[in-house]
Amino acid sequence: MAGSTARRAFSDFAEACYALGYRAFKLHGWHEGDAREEAANVLHVARTVGDRMTLMLDPANELRTFSDALYVGRACDEGGYFWYEDPMRDCGVSAFAHKKLREMLKTPILQTEYLRGFEPKADFLINGGTDMLRSDPEYDLGITGEMKIAHLAEAFGVDVEIHACGPAHRHCMAATRNTNFYELALVGPDCPNAVPPVYTCGYSDQLDGVDKDGCFPVPTGPGLGVSYDWDYIRAHQTGRELFKL
Repeated sequence: MAGSTARRAFSDFAEACYALGYRAFKLHGWHEGDAREEAANVLHVARTVGDRMTLMLDPANELRTFSDALYVGRACDEGGYFWYEDPMRDCGVSAFAHKKLREMLKTPILQTEYLRGFEPKADFLINGGTDMLRSDPEYDLGITGEMKIAHLAEAFGVDVEIHACGPAHRHCMAATRNTNFYELALVGPDCPNAVPPVYTCGYSDQLDGVDKDGCFPVPTGPGLGVSYDWDYIRAHQTGRELFKL
């Protein structure tokens, strides 16, 4: 179980991100699914930076039961969190369970990262399982699928949050009115973004890529606006698939 030292590591990292220009911070906790540990961390980070940063929690489906998700969700309520994402080990596919959770919490629920395409996301939203939609131009049938989901959310008057980061993600976010935060995903004090150095144009999704206003630039130019280091890519190729129409 993590103690005060581990909780302090989260708040120290949030402080470091704030100093770089970030004005929002999303927590991924531990994989043990310990609800009391998660709730304590939620409240610790809120007390430390909650007056300066918008906070979100994503247990990544690690909480074991509905009761655990409810317990941690009430900590999110107390800490004034902006959203509560993917709490339970159902992997975010039960609209009924998440509808019940929504009815018992104040913190908005963010779901549908694990539902592919706009039809099941529409079903989940219509059945009350989420307050906002998740989408991804890599997982959800490309940029076309991503924009369909954005328009679906807009038609229902709710927000859509784009999962993870990349050139396509930035373009989709720039083209979407009803969205809030660019997700610089899965980085930490000693954990840089895992994307290899495949760009020759200076594009970066590392922590220091943010500007003083807490924003990332949208690439300009043909296509997605980035250029690739094909020598590096070919030298590190591990497999190849060719699709023909």
